[in-house]
Amino acid sequence: MKPRRIATAAALSAAIAVAVQPPAAQAGHPHRPSTYVVSTVPGDTPEGIAVTSSGTMYVTSVGTGAVYRGSTRQPNLRPWLPAGSDGRTSATGIHVDRWGRVLIAGASTSKLYLYDALGRLLAVRAAQEGSFLNDFAITADAVYVTDSAHNQVWRAPLTARGLGELKPWLTRDKIQPTPYFLNGIVTDGRTLLVGEQGQDVTYRIDLRSRQVSTLTITGANGILSGDGYLLEGSRLYAVYNAGGGKYVTRLAWLNRDWTAARILADSQPAAADTTPTTLARDAGRLLWVNSQLDAAPGTPPYTVSVVPELQTATKPAEDVACSKNLCSVGW
Repeated sequence: MKPRRIATAAALSAAIAVAVQPPAAQAGHPHRPSTYVVSTVPGDTPEGIAVTSSGTMYVTSVGTGAVYRGSTRQPNLRPWLPAGSDGRTSATGIHVDRWGRVLIAGASTSKLYLYDALGRLLAVRAAQEGSFLNDFAITADAVYVTDSAHNQVWRAPLTARGLGELKPWLTRDKIQPTPYFLNGIVTDGRTLLVGEQGQDVTYRIDLRSRQVSTLTITGANGILSGDGYLLEGSRLYAVYNAGGGKYVTRLAWLNRDWTAARILADSQPAAADTTPTTLARDAGRLLWVNSQLDAAPGTPPYTVSVVPELQTATKPAEDVACSKNLCSVGW
């Protein structure tokens, strides 16, 4: 979920080390649709997405709280959790944990939900009233949740036994520069990266010390503050508002200690009226959610589609793609 603001557009750096995906990978995957119909219900407004390694897709509705499920091999998703069930009148971030359970950020409900694979409610954990639980990242023993209303990070234990109590873990006064809209979040188990769309910065937060710094970003316009993030090793993908109604998936390469990132490529922009929010990996391609939030409640059908023509990054060559400053901190 994003704030209503427009970021400054800028040209990409000419010197990027990339290898172009094969045309088949750009166009889609054999026997898999390039576009999926999530819902035809007016006002559903999809927002979050999760795709499992077996090809099961989940999509949330920020407009109604419904959750849809389907296969990446079939063009239509089906209702999985009804709108408003369990008090879930809005839903944003969604992920499947290593035990196959489905966690859902309840957005303006101020709640985090845990379901089993059959859709049975296992737990509901409440944050402070008036919170907007937007997105979350999972470590070996916990889940960390961004609150876009109070601009803080919540934490709850997450184990095979279940989901623990949500507690404030990092409050706004401990974060500099002061955040105005915390959103996308990812982790490698040692560090959090959190996107902030009020000041267009990406915070680096040490999980042990809770020390906060900002990621040094080079290339393009130096902005990586995504609505939704996807982390794959050293590759960080962000759904980014490039200004002028253009939304792209931006690809950056992180250095070894996550203190710096170099922007390598942008996808082709989405259609102006689709407003993509976040993304997920499906085998050799990326999928993003066409929320229509800029034209909310939008016009059905609401869809998920393949991210268009994003290049696949290789590691930047130290003597070509890194400045001396960045190379000194180690790529």
